[in-house]
Amino acid sequence: MGTITRSFANNITTSGVLLPASLNNNSIANVTSYNASVATGGMVLLSSQTASNSASISFTTGIDSTYKEYQFWFIDIHPRSDAVDFNFNLSTDSGSNYNVTKTSTSFRTLHTEADTTDLSYNTNYDLAQSTAIQPLIAGGIGNGADESAIGILTLFNPASTTYVKHFISLFNGYRSTDATQSCHVAGYGNTTSAINAIQFTMDSGNFDGTILMYGIV
Repeated sequence: MGTITRSFANNITTSGVLLPASLNNNSIANVTSYNASVATGGMVLLSSQTASNSASISFTTGIDSTYKEYQFWFIDIHPRSDAVDFNFNLSTDSGSNYNVTKTSTSFRTLHTEADTTDLSYNTNYDLAQSTAIQPLIAGGIGNGADESAIGILTLFNPASTTYVKHFISLFNGYRSTDATQSCHVAGYGNTTSAINAIQFTMDSGNFDGTILMYGIV
């Protein structure tokens, strides 16, 4: 015990502060929580919404300067109409208007149940300084009982008043023509105003599904 006590004492300054060398993975046991000021890293779930035959889902709070990166996760987005696209738009006025000017690019890969494939770049799903909705998964999600789409959209530094607002998304969906379709979309909202709201819609009809919003530490 004397050796342990002396070792511990050697790691304390004359003012009673523990030296960095005294702290390691084995030096603190049974920690159940951290002070709020301690950064633990990872994803923080900010909110979750579930669509049930909904025309749109909007997140109008929680997008601010707290995080430099926000991720939206989409679980089983199921359209009520067949062969439709899933889209988003951005707002700088807390959702009063979704009309941020965007420039984007996209491509998709496709593989059917009949074993045919396709890799394509389609300018119909790109935007060039447009305030229109941005397709996230295009080409027609099926509305069969077992058909849906999943994906992730990342929005970077939306509270910046200096830079444009970059976004990247990756989606996979059950296409109405019995195929798996992977869509890759990236671009930027061409505004130096802070983005503080986002809205998700189908290009026609309503949809079901769950959308999670995370802040990335």
